[in-house]
Amino acid sequence: MRALVAGSEGLLLEVDSAAQVAALHAELLRRRAELGPVRDIVPAARTVLLDGVREPRALAERIARWEVPPLAGTEGPLVTVPVRYDGPDLAEVARLWDVTEREVAGVVGSLVFRVAFCGFAPGFGYLTGLPERLHLPRRATPRAAVPAGSLALAGEYAGVYPRSSPGGWQLIGTTDAVLWDPERDPAALFAPGVRVRFEEAGT
Repeated sequence: MRALVAGSEGLLLEVDSAAQVAALHAELLRRRAELGPVRDIVPAARTVLLDGVREPRALAERIARWEVPPLAGTEGPLVTVPVRYDGPDLAEVARLWDVTEREVAGVVGSLVFRVAFCGFAPGFGYLTGLPERLHLPRRATPRAAVPAGSLALAGEYAGVYPRSSPGGWQLIGTTDAVLWDPERDPAALFAPGVRVRFEEAGT
C-alpha cells in the first residue's frame, strides 16, 4: 500500500487491485473510530481517499501497520435487480463469451457483483465480480445516448446507467430499477460495498 498526502487534510491510499480497495474500504469503515476526525472515506478504482484528516502523515503510519483481511464474499447488503436481457450488444457479448444469447442471462445471474466505487453520474456504480475470462472491450464507437436503466459491461466492470447519457460500454439488458432518487434515503440504490445480483425479469 502506498500512502500520499493530498493537500492539508487528505490522505490517498493506493493499492494494486479492486479486491484490495474493497477490503481496505471495509476495514476503514469498521475501524473508523480509530481514525480520528475524518469527513469522508471515498473508494475509487485503485485508491481510497480519506478527507478531513487532521494529521495525514501520522494516520498513514498507523494504517500501514494494519492487517487488512480479504473481504468475505457474503459481506455487505445484497440488492437484487430485475433485468430484461434485450440490449443491442447482447449478440456480440454472447459471441465473445462463446455462449448463446439466452445463456448470457444465466452467466450474469450466477454472479454476485459488488459496488467498488461510484462516479460518472449520480447513482452510477462500478460493479466488480466479472471473472477475467468474461472481461469485455468497450465499443469501438461510443453511443451518443444510452437509455436510462441499461445494464452494461466493459473491462472488469458492470454498471447500470441511471439516466440517459453517452457511453461506450456493451449493453446487454435493461431494468426499471431507479438507481438515483434524491427524494429517497439513501438517494443511490448502489453504494460502495453493496452486493448486487441481477435476476432475469419474469423468472
